[in-house]
Amino acid sequence: MRQGYGPLAPPRHAQAGELQLRELVRTNDLVLVSAVGALLDGADIHHVVLDQNMSTIEGSLGILPRRILVPDEDVGAARQLLTDAGLSHELRPDE
Repeated sequence: MRQGYGPLAPPRHAQAGELQLRELVRTNDLVLVSAVGALLDGADIHHVVLDQNMSTIEGSLGILPRRILVPDEDVGAARQLLTDAGLSHELRPDE
C-alpha cells in the first residue's frame, strides 16, 4: 500500500490490480450518509465516506458535501440496493 492512502482510498493513477472506486452519493445530509452506510454494511458492500472530517475546516456549517464511494465491481449492486430502498433520487449519475 502506498504511504498516505487507506485501503479504499481512490488511487491517483490507476495501475493494474489497484482498487477503483466510484462515487455513489454526494450529500450534506448526515442522516442520509448514515442510512446509506448502514444499508451498504448490511449488504456487505465495502464503502468509504470522504470529506467526513471537513467540518473542522468549514466550521460545522454543513457546506461541504460528504461523498460515499464503492468499488467499481460493487457499483451495480449498491445502486440497486439504494433504488430498492427508495433512494434512487440520491444516486449520482451513472457514467
